[in-house]
Formats: sequence, C-alpha cells, structure tokens
Amino acid sequence: MEILVRVQHPACAVRGDQRRRHSAMRRDLAADVVIRRPRGLNDDVAVGASRVEDDGVDEMPRKITDELRLPQPCVHARGLPWIEQATTPISHRDTVPLAAVPRYARAMTQFSPLAEHLSRMIQIPTVADRDDATFEAFVALIEDLYPNVHAALERERITDRGLLFRWRGARDKDPLVLMAHYDVVPADSSEWGEDPFSGRIENGVVHGRGALDDKGPLLVILEAVESLLTDGFSPARDVYLSFGGNEESFGAGAAAIVETLRSRSIRPWLVLDEGGAVVDSPLPYTAGSAAMIGTGEKGQVTLKLTATSEPGHASAPRGISAIDRLARATARLTPATFRPRTPEAIVRMLHALADRATGPARIVYRLLSHSRFLAGRLFAALGGEPAALVRTTIAATLQTGGSAPNVLPASASVTFNLRIIPGESVDSVTRRVRRRIGDSRIAVSSLEGADPTPLSPVDAPQFELIAEAVGSAYPDAVPTPYLMMQASDARYFHAISDHVYRFAPLTMTSEQRASIHGIGEHVSIDSLERGRAFHAALIRSLT
Repeated sequence: MEILVRVQHPACAVRGDQRRRHSAMRRDLAADVVIRRPRGLNDDVAVGASRVEDDGVDEMPRKITDELRLPQPCVHARGLPWIEQATTPISHRDTVPLAAVPRYARAMTQFSPLAEHLSRMIQIPTVADRDDATFEAFVALIEDLYPNVHAALERERITDRGLLFRWRGARDKDPLVLMAHYDVVPADSSEWGEDPFSGRIENGVVHGRGALDDKGPLLVILEAVESLLTDGFSPARDVYLSFGGNEESFGAGAAAIVETLRSRSIRPWLVLDEGGAVVDSPLPYTAGSAAMIGTGEKGQVTLKLTATSEPGHASAPRGISAIDRLARATARLTPATFRPRTPEAIVRMLHALADRATGPARIVYRLLSHSRFLAGRLFAALGGEPAALVRTTIAATLQTGGSAPNVLPASASVTFNLRIIPGESVDSVTRRVRRRIGDSRIAVSSLEGADPTPLSPVDAPQFELIAEAVGSAYPDAVPTPYLMMQASDARYFHAISDHVYRFAPLTMTSEQRASIHGIGEHVSIDSLERGRAFHAALIRSLT
C-alpha cells in the first residue's frame, strides 16, 4: 500500500497557496505501509507498525525557516483524489489509521522536484539591498538541496558573494566553466499583483522574481551535476561552477573569481553563462524555434549630464534655465545619435536563420547576410530589439533638479544608459554625446562603464559542443549566434578565455523576456527539465 505525504506551511494554506512538498513510496506492500517523507522533516510520521523512509524530496531546513521567520510545516497524509477512502489530514506525531489507507493506492508527486527547488530558491529574496543573512540562507539552501554536489565538488567562497565549485575530471587543464548568479533585482508586490517572492507553482509554471534571471539557469546547472553524480559519472576534464551573488550590481564576485583562476594559471576551454534562450520566430517572417547563443555582449556606460544656470524666482524667469538646457540636450540624443554597425555575430545570425524564413523574406535574409551595410540600415529602421542589435542605444533613465515649484534651480541633471556596439568604446560614445548636444554649459561625466567584449568564434569546437547539447534538449531549435544586448558576469572571463558564450537553456517567449527586470517573471517546468538535459548532455560530451 502507498500513501502520499504532503508538507505545507500553514501560512500557505491560509493564503490559498497550493504549493506543496510531495514524496512517494516506490513499491506495493500487501501487509504493510511505507511512508516516504521529505528529507529534513524532523518529526516522526508513523502508521501502526509500518516504517518511515526518507525520500529524495527536501523540506526547508529548520535553520533556514528560523532565520527567515517562516512558519514550521504541518504534515498531511492522504490518498490520491480518485480513491474513495482518503486519509484525513494529520499533524506532526499523529498516527494515520491503517484502515483509512487505501490498499495498493499508487502515490505520485504533484510537482516536479525541479519546480519545488526553484520555488524555494525564489522564496529567499536575494535582492542587492538585503543583508548578508539572506544571501547566506540561499547558500545554505543549495547545500541542502544538492548534497552530492557539495560532497563531490570542492567549494570555495571568493569574496562574500562568489561561489566557485571544482569538479575534478580526468584532466585538470582547459576546464569547462558553467556560470550563473543568484542575486535578483527588486520587485514590487503592488505592481505584480502578488508576492513576487512567493515561488508560486501553477499549471506547470513557476512564478517569481529570479525564475529566469538567473535562479532558473542556476538551478538547471546544479540539477544536471547532481543527477550525473548520482549516476556515478565523472567528466573528461575539470568542470567549474562559478556562481556570483552581485551580478546585478556590476559583478565584483565574478571579477574576483576570474582573478583567482588567473592566479592559478587556469585558462578555461569553454565558458557558458546566461544570455540567449530558446525562442520562437526570433526575426520577423521566420518560423520555428532558435537557440540564441551569444558570442559576445555589448558594452555599457552610464553618462550623467549636468546643467547649471542662475537661480531665481519662477515668477520672473530669465534666459535658459538648467532644465531648459537639459530638455534641449535630451531631444538631440535620439536613436539616430549613433550610426548602424553590423557585427560579425549578426551576420552569422542572419545566415543561420535564412533557411527558417518564409516567402520573400528568405531571399532578403540571405541578401542581408552578405551585406553588413544593408543589414544595419534595415534593422535600425525596424527599431526595438532589431535596432539594438546593430547600433549603440541611448536612453534617459533618471532626472534630478529643483527644490520647490516656484524656484528656478541652480543645477539639474539627466542620467543616460548607453549599450555600446562592438567597434565603439566608452570613450568614443562619450565624445559623440558631447558633440551631439553641442552645449558647453552641460558637463558630461561617466559614472561607470565597460567596453564591448570580444566576439567568440562560431567556427570552433566549443560552439559546436553547445550546438550538439541544444540538439539533445531542443531537437527542433536551430543553434544561432547573436550579440547579447545586456551585460553579464561573462564579460570578465574574456580575460582568461577565448571561448565565452552566453546561453540559458530555457524557452522564453517575448512576454517572458519582457518580464526579466519587469513584472510577472515565470518559467515552465518543461523548460527546466530540458535545461537540465542540456547541461547533462554538454558535460557528458566533453573530451
């Protein structure tokens, strides 16, 4: 006989939250009952003379629930919905009446363990402004969720937020480095319409901040390594897992990890971080799915424009105020400030997607793949994501100035974020902005910035290995190189490796991509399972 054990926090039940921890026994017994309970559940659950065994599903460790002030779980046992005789809910140390347990009932998990694990990761809000205890709780959680990883791999703490795992393989030269980060950007429950850190699981989807950026990609790496270790697998070469806890605030952890590897004369053969994903119709008039593999990323710089003027009373304004100057400058910094450039990665992308184009678009894309000039002009005219692939973008993001509604300010400022196309640099785009606004009364200062990264080769065995792993997890997706528009921790690794790529092996719709740093971030369980398969195939294929 078998029964289902469900662990649910009382607060979740009060909210109507259906998140549950499930486990199941794996054999039929005619005269006995085995209850398989989640690991980490300290209280006993008993059925008469039956025995209790730990299953492979984890319950939140008590030390973490205490630190985060989460309520302790309560335990329920019941049969499957289609069984007429169902056991009634019980609490810790209660006994399930043997007569109430359906004979030969087969129990099963409601949610995939991957979804449960990701939900628990999301529930720890590792936002940059949280204290160290929150981040330490996350580190403790993954140690609890992935015991094989922590038993077999060597783990180092590099700075307070960097984690570096080493999985020793048949040889230690030219390792594989798999990257992810566990910090997330803030999220406002009033904008989301729900708690963005609830980790809600519903209809095969995990919801919450970090589901895509970047706890989902981190999870599938750990799940793949854990499963390979369970199978007794050993890689052909060393595998490093590099996890940063401050990627969203310029990645000091990843930078320190790179310096650590450099000091040990370790030069990775392949580095893979977040970036592209598996998407449908990546360009207009293309059909099917594509695995977008970033071969490099745009640079970025934050520029602050500050204008000054004579202060005074708003009732008698004179001349051009600081705000007027900034308004005029902002109007001059249009998308056309920087001319289009078509990097090699975009040429390769057009070539790869030409066969997926429909109708006349197939001829157009083939033509564009042979003409960088035409490709740049066309993509720039399309605007949005296509335009961002071929030129430096500029966007006003912050403004300050003034102290009262009736006072002319002595100074005011506007902050711009620029994403720099390969072929340009922080210095060159800063000079261009100064020339464009043409106002000596406006000071232009660079707050922080990084040049575009080099482009990793497409005609290389490293790219081919990624493409083969894509084929294992997503047989219908075409491996497609592209230029990543966002910044990532991977940019630091170009200093020690010539083969740095950016690909999160998850499916993402345009809606999901917009939810990154936005509202309603979510990932499907099927996508997580395919992501795990991708990484397992990648590691198994190492030679």
